[in-house]
Amino acid sequence: MLTFTRRFPLHALRVRVAGLVLLLGTGTPVCAQIAPQTPADTLRKYESPAGVTSAKPWYRGKLVRATIVPAVMIGYGFYTHKGGGFYTNEQANRDIHKLFPTYRTRLDDYLLLAPYAELGLVALAGVESRSDRINTLLVMVKAEAIMLTSVFALKHITRRPRPDGSDNEAFPSGHTAQAFLAASIVHTEFRDKSQWYGIGAYTIATGVGALRMINTKHWQSDVVAGAGFGILSAHLAYLTHRNRWGRKPRLPEGMTLTPTLYGGATGLCFTWQPR
Repeated sequence: MLTFTRRFPLHALRVRVAGLVLLLGTGTPVCAQIAPQTPADTLRKYESPAGVTSAKPWYRGKLVRATIVPAVMIGYGFYTHKGGGFYTNEQANRDIHKLFPTYRTRLDDYLLLAPYAELGLVALAGVESRSDRINTLLVMVKAEAIMLTSVFALKHITRRPRPDGSDNEAFPSGHTAQAFLAASIVHTEFRDKSQWYGIGAYTIATGVGALRMINTKHWQSDVVAGAGFGILSAHLAYLTHRNRWGRKPRLPEGMTLTPTLYGGATGLCFTWQPR
């Protein structure tokens, strides 16, 4: 039953549904009410304010901002991995082993997951992250899948020998990619609380890359490209994630759903205030 309590001109766009009752099979009534909307100047409804463009330039889009830094790092790695660049792989390897001629360690095998340990410790300390735990876990799984697929596919394609000659899987560095992926997730989750969480995670990741070169397992191009792939994988995981899992359904702004009584029966009243 629709009852219009008052007539409004069409050009004013004011409609009020005083009572809309739908009788369901169970006999439970549901009422819907649409509140009046403030008149608007429909002639200029879709105009942009003076001096403001309606669309952002392509170079300010989320995809560009998320990929520009890792793309530069990956591009530098590709450019230098066969001897290119103003500071070649051989020159970097020579200078590193002048500083660390005999130092070798397996610390890099453990530190590559240290940013994830930081993520867990900060969360346990009660610092609120950007995403809830289930969505953070889903982003991590997706980012790991992207990183592992791209890194190991390139290792198989490029067949770049390691500096120590142990195998032909140097490019890009998987250890570095893993460390920077985890660091990027830490930075994204806690940057609104403090930039120091991200700084600490990226410092650890940089240390992993440095140790891979000191241990003669990777060239500088491998490490730089690996860092790029790690950051890119994390950014793509966030861009493709809609943060819906585990969250309570929420009505759009201006809508309410409240219990009501109608004719002695209980029901639900749906109200919408157009914005």
